[in-house]
Order: sequence, then C-alpha cells, then structure tokens
Amino acid sequence: MKLSIVGSGYVGTTIAACFADLGHDVVNVDIDEDIVEAINDGRAPIHEPGLEERIAEHAGDRLRATTDYDAVLDTDATFLALPTPSREDGSIDTSIMEAGAESLGEALAGRDDHLVVVKSTVVPGTTENVVEPALERGGFENATMAMNPEFLRMGSAVADFLDPDKAVFGARDDSTYDELREVYEPLLAEAPDAAVVETGLREAEMIKYANNAFLASKVSLVNDLGNICKEFDVDAYEVSHAIAHDDRISGRFLRSGVGWGGSCFPKDVAAIIAAAKQEGYDPAVLEAAVEVNDGQPERLLELLDDHVDVTDKRVAVLGLAFKPGTDDIRGTRAIPVIDGLQERGANVVAYDPVATEKMAEKRPDVEYADSARDALDGASGAVVVTDWDEFAALDEEFDAMAEPVVVDGRRIVERRDGITYEGLTW
Repeated sequence: MKLSIVGSGYVGTTIAACFADLGHDVVNVDIDEDIVEAINDGRAPIHEPGLEERIAEHAGDRLRATTDYDAVLDTDATFLALPTPSREDGSIDTSIMEAGAESLGEALAGRDDHLVVVKSTVVPGTTENVVEPALERGGFENATMAMNPEFLRMGSAVADFLDPDKAVFGARDDSTYDELREVYEPLLAEAPDAAVVETGLREAEMIKYANNAFLASKVSLVNDLGNICKEFDVDAYEVSHAIAHDDRISGRFLRSGVGWGGSCFPKDVAAIIAAAKQEGYDPAVLEAAVEVNDGQPERLLELLDDHVDVTDKRVAVLGLAFKPGTDDIRGTRAIPVIDGLQERGANVVAYDPVATEKMAEKRPDVEYADSARDALDGASGAVVVTDWDEFAALDEEFDAMAEPVVVDGRRIVERRDGITYEGLTW
C-alpha cells in the first residue's frame, strides 16, 4: 500500500521506517526541512536503535520525506503522528494537530474518500471533535476516520512496532477495520501472537492512556513499597522478586528506584488527570502516583546525604537520558537530581553515553565528562540515574580509583567490590 505519515518525531519517523520495512511505499510529511533532508539522505533525525539502518536501507526507494502536503494525494491512507504537548494544567494542546489536519484537509479537498488515522496520543473525543472538524475546515469532508494508538517505548521503538503485544483499531464501522487490517497485514503475519483489538474511536483513545496510567501507577506503587522497605532495612528487590511470581502481578515494572520520566508517562498521566477533572471526577490514585514519583529523586539524594556532605564536593551524575537506548531527556530524573545537588552546594559533573549534548544545551551550568571514568575521577559521591549497561560493572572499570559513595538509583550495579556502595535496596 501507499501510506503517508504526517509528522516526523519519534513516532512518525519510526512507523514510517517500519512500514517501509514491511513493504509499503511511505512518504513522511513534515514542516521541518532539516528532518526532511535527513530522512532523504538516509539518516535518522533521532537516536533510536535499529532506526538508522532501516532509513538508510529504504530512503530513496520505499521511503521519502517532503514538506509538501500534496504528497498525500498519491497515498491510500494517512497517519497523523503530530505532537500533543502538555499545557500548564496538564491538559493536551491540540493546536499542532489541528494545524496539521487542516493542511491535510486542504490537500485532500475534492477527494471522495481517504482513510485518516490518528496515531498521536489524544484524550477521548479528540478524533471526532477536534481532528475531523479540522479536516473539514481545510475543505475535506469525506474522511474515513480511525484511531490507532502507539505503544512504542523509546530505546526499543523499532522492536516494539515490529513485535507488538497488541494492535488497537478504533473505528466506526467494519469496513474501516478491514482497511486497517490491510495496512497491518504484513506485520500481523510476522507477529501472529499479537492481539487485534477492534473498538470505537473513543475507546481506542482511552486505551493508550489507561495503558500508560496503569504502568506509571505500578511503578509508583512499588516505589512506595520500596520506601517502606527501606525504613525497615528490607531489600525491596527480594520482595519484588517474590511477588512477581504471582501471575496477577508479574515482574514487569517492579524495579523500585528513582522513578519514571520521559515524554509519555508524565504527559499522559497529567492529561488524563486533567481530562477527568474537567468532567468532574477526582482521580485520587493517579494523583498519588504522580506525588510518589515526584518525591523519588529527593529520596535518592537523602541516601547520599547519609554518607557524604556534598557541599563544595565533586559529585558525579551517571546517566542523563530518561532511560537507556535513547538520547531523550524529556522528563528525565537527572534534572531534579542535578537541581538537588546544586542546591546542596555540590560541584556536579555529569556523563551519559548519548544524551550529553542535549543536556548541555538545557543545562550549560553543569560540567560534562567524556566518560564515566572521567566523571568519577576525584568524586566524593556519585548517583546512577539511568541504567545504561556500561554502569553495571563500575567496580571492574574503576577499581584503581578513589572510592566515591555510589547511590544506585536503578539497581544496576551488581558487582560491588572496589566501590563503596549504598544501593537503593528497597
């Protein structure tokens, strides 16, 4: 099939490259000329494992990019993968989505029919009440609307797309489900265990929020339990390992530590809280999940305080991306950790394998090291904020150095000889 993807962020670029990998002819539409040039040159505009290779393989053949919306006229379906950032009150800002839909409507004006699939994360009712009217304002009144939420994790987005646990198709009628199944047929043939959920537009929109809200709450719950374990000198990882054997709980997202971040969990939880309150409902559990999460960086620093007075001392922050496998620093726990250290008068030196450049643009007041070795050299303390694999063997790499107190916020340091270790053993 011929597909157009409007938007070339993490989601848009990833699904475009992956659809091309599955044999579709794909065009990415974006207003950013630098991103368009990068894709057409076979380069990934973002850091994501497996993405660069696929763009390089398909660029100029089954994958191209353009700033011209008229490119959608030669396609069978268009996916809207545009940003929906948070407003100050947590609600989503749909202005970028509306502008993109209007431009799409202008390009499609006069056509009898076209499948328009909302891929962005939007609150229930947005596809019907915001996107469809925007298309009509642009001049296109014959859209077949669908909602197809994404469940891509940064750092594993390509793998998540190509090996999904589920595909959610939101639509108004069976013929639209059939069209979506045709789009996804090459993928579903390769992933026969993936569940296909056919539901309504609003249900599909809500499924994405429910998915992320549940996972975020699970992390906050295990962190809350971990904080209690710490008070009783109990290793929470032993506790988590035991309860994970209960198949109603499972072991996923049971690693207590410095908390969740990124662009999805914070934004999506805030959005569904705001949406619920607008409807007159107070989502107490979700608000508590956010409160616990917001407090975890300070918990980590309090453990460091127990061993080191960091005033005028060099303290290494290991990990700046919100998770390994990505250079994304949106919502990273490293920022409140750095803020807390600086408030204590510490001289912060930070290191990350791929996210240093982005963090340096945001926080030029921090010293940045070229390696974990350099960051730890002369440090009185260190905190592990992102669980990159290279931090898992600190003792092997740094056993000849002075011994800083290391507070491991991700429980990744397993070998502990050669460093003074105070783990978050919750």
